[in-house]
Amino acid sequence: MEIILIAAIAAIVVGGGLSFFITGFLMSKKRKKIIREAETEAENIKKEKMLQAKERFLQLKAEHETTIHERNNKLAQNENKLKQKEAVLGQQLSDLQRKQRENDTAKENLTHQMGVIEKRIEEYERLHRQQVEKLETIAGLSAAEAKQNLVESLKADAKTEAMSYVNEVMDEARLNASKEAKRIIILSLQRVAQEAAIENAVTVFHIENDEVKGRIIGREGRNIRALEAATGVEIVVDDTPEAIIISGFDPVRREVARLALHQLITDGRIHPARIEEVVSRLQKQVEEEVVEVGKRTTIDLGINGLHPELIKLVGTMKYRSSYGQNLLQHSREVANFCATMASELGLNPKTAKRAGLLHDIGKVSTDDPELPHAILGMQLAERYKEKPEICNAIGAHHEEVEMTSLISPIVLVGDSISGARPGARREVVGSYIKRLKGMEDLALAHPGVIKTYAIQAGRELRVIVGSEKVTDAQAESLSQDIARRIQDEMTYPGQVKITVIRETRAVSFAK
Repeated sequence: MEIILIAAIAAIVVGGGLSFFITGFLMSKKRKKIIREAETEAENIKKEKMLQAKERFLQLKAEHETTIHERNNKLAQNENKLKQKEAVLGQQLSDLQRKQRENDTAKENLTHQMGVIEKRIEEYERLHRQQVEKLETIAGLSAAEAKQNLVESLKADAKTEAMSYVNEVMDEARLNASKEAKRIIILSLQRVAQEAAIENAVTVFHIENDEVKGRIIGREGRNIRALEAATGVEIVVDDTPEAIIISGFDPVRREVARLALHQLITDGRIHPARIEEVVSRLQKQVEEEVVEVGKRTTIDLGINGLHPELIKLVGTMKYRSSYGQNLLQHSREVANFCATMASELGLNPKTAKRAGLLHDIGKVSTDDPELPHAILGMQLAERYKEKPEICNAIGAHHEEVEMTSLISPIVLVGDSISGARPGARREVVGSYIKRLKGMEDLALAHPGVIKTYAIQAGRELRVIVGSEKVTDAQAESLSQDIARRIQDEMTYPGQVKITVIRETRAVSFAK
């Protein structure tokens, strides 16, 4: 039993040893295989990294060579530029040296010439003294007397030349100023073109048939007398078919009379008491309409903050006229003209428009009829707290006060444009003829004037002078004197051009 046990143990020991040996052998063989594979893979990796390193090295080398090549090119270009600048500087230095030599030579020549000139001046002064002495001996005049005579002669020549120069300068100034002024005025006229609004001194009231005329006249004319007394106009009922003429200088009264006639004829009740009642009511209605017209006008023109009394005066302009031109239309037109010109000149167009609308409010006020309407309008504007530049523009638009703001001449020009347009205003024939005759007589009173002619409806006055009495220089002065007298002594719309004509004729006969 023990032997068997020992044999079993020995067998186990021998089996374990063989198993260990076999396992160790197999593990050694596998390890060697793994090592060989690892070495092979490491060799492959090494070769691959070597190739990548070589490729990277070649790439960096190429980039470096490119950079070096570009840097060399830039250096070469800079070197060429420096050489060019060096050549230019060298040329400039040569030129400067040459010019310096020339200047030195010129300076020497100038010094020599100055010496020669000084000698010649001394010689000239010596000869001049000799000549003066000879002339004094021959003429029997001293140098001072001769100088005085020469000065007097030169004064006359200088005066003539100065007048000619002044005329040239004035003509050039007028031309340049006229171009810009015409451009602004033409632009204003194009942008603010309106129809000429002419009002008559009569209103024609149309009726359906002539039977109504008897009812308007009334028994023994009492109805028409009551209507004339209530409205302050003249009612003309004549043979004109289907028409009654309302005559009166006040458009407000004519409008009240027209509305009263329309309402009385429509109602059918025509008698003195009814006439007074209707006229009284219509007068209040027209006053309300005046305020409404004033408000509508300010809204249309975009003018805000106007005093209620000024609004009422603006509305009253609808029923007033100046030389036949409706005053409200004229004021609206002037307001638009002023706004356009102010915009062109870089000024405030709202202020200019406000001044243009209010410039003639003095014509509709009854405060002080002895004052000029421009002064009265300025006082009204001051009373109702308008700005100083607007008040000055109103007062100065006929140059009755001094202009203190840039808006004032714009209002003056706008008023002249609106009033001077053909067809805008109309005068009574008698006053028109009287004005033209007075203009001709005023010019004819000047010495040297032979004939005078007022043409173009009084816009131009041609003055013919005698060539033996008036010189060319005096003709210019004469035109200015006549213009000044007409401006100071006469009243006229727009402006008047004075043309002085001086003509010299040489006549001879062949026999």
